[in-house]
Amino acid sequence: MFSKSELEAGFAALFGGKPLIVRAPGRVNLIGEHTDYNDGFVMPAALEFETRAALAPRADRKLRVHSVRGDLDAEFDLDDPAPQPRQDWTDYVFGVAVMLERAGKRLSGANVLLSTSVPVGSGLSSSAALEVSFGYGLLTIAGLPVDPVELAKICQRAENEYVGMRCGIMDQFISCNGEHDHALMIDCRSLEKRSVPIDPRVRIVVANSMVHHALASGEYNKRRQSCEAGVRRLTPAVGPIKALRDVSPAVLEANRGLLDEETYRRCRHVVTENERVVEAADALEQGDLASFGALMNDSHVSMRDDYAITCPEVDTLVAIAQAQPGVLGARMTGGGFGGCVVSLVEAAAVDAFMTSVRAAYAKATGHDSTIFACSPQQGVGHLSA
Repeated sequence: MFSKSELEAGFAALFGGKPLIVRAPGRVNLIGEHTDYNDGFVMPAALEFETRAALAPRADRKLRVHSVRGDLDAEFDLDDPAPQPRQDWTDYVFGVAVMLERAGKRLSGANVLLSTSVPVGSGLSSSAALEVSFGYGLLTIAGLPVDPVELAKICQRAENEYVGMRCGIMDQFISCNGEHDHALMIDCRSLEKRSVPIDPRVRIVVANSMVHHALASGEYNKRRQSCEAGVRRLTPAVGPIKALRDVSPAVLEANRGLLDEETYRRCRHVVTENERVVEAADALEQGDLASFGALMNDSHVSMRDDYAITCPEVDTLVAIAQAQPGVLGARMTGGGFGGCVVSLVEAAAVDAFMTSVRAAYAKATGHDSTIFACSPQQGVGHLSA
């Protein structure tokens, strides 16, 4: 990823002039997977990995964008009366511009240089970091105020309606609203957030399985369709419900006969995962790290057996992580079908944990995992250094 000075120099070489530089983080979700689009609870933290955007206004209404990753160029006309997705990376940025304009935000044209350290397809939300940095930058150079919750909603809308990925709001929300040294428990219905401190006795460790996924291609959307089918079939028996957020595990079990086996298992993951998130927030606030770790482990079993979104490499990586000294819990994080594993590890054991996990995973799968310890970061803002 380019430093501030490198971005300034690169921007001057491409476009001339001096840019505004903003940053937006990726995220790791500690617990609460596939609950956001079910109006449920999640607990992400913003990461050191981030996307940086260098921007300056243009006199016309064109967006000219250069991405350092892949050395890619693209152009978009804000006055295009019928903008169409291009089915590539540009949909994530130009979709944000389209949705900002539709929300009544009159933008100026811009020259934009993008650089990122968020691994693509790893489950650390490279797409949200890109969307949020771009949207924040466009609003800022247009002289418009930035409401971080509104920006998160607009970026989610871009991904839902322009990209075609029916994601919930978690990724964009945490990229906009992350807090240093805290995870956020987010109510994805009300968008209320509860800051949860990360105990200094532990570190969050993320290990990349190096197996990547393409969520917009279908599997993610199929899971959402299963949840919506569950709501439709349960409603006549349990009364009006808007989402699986409104269903308790006890109610689901009492009405299991209304669902086919696959739909039942998809719903069971979501309703039990919501309970785990609430319990996990309480455990962290009380300093009960062992209980928090056990909830992480239970979450992975649920994702593997009920929601069927893991894969052999990720399951292997989780099992290796859970077997290490000093680990409190480990689970897959992100949309699934590859990506990363997040572990909560005693601070004194982190170095040995990373060394052992990397070696054991390479021996088991042939993949060289990228592993790093991290601390939660602030959400979107100007790049200060």
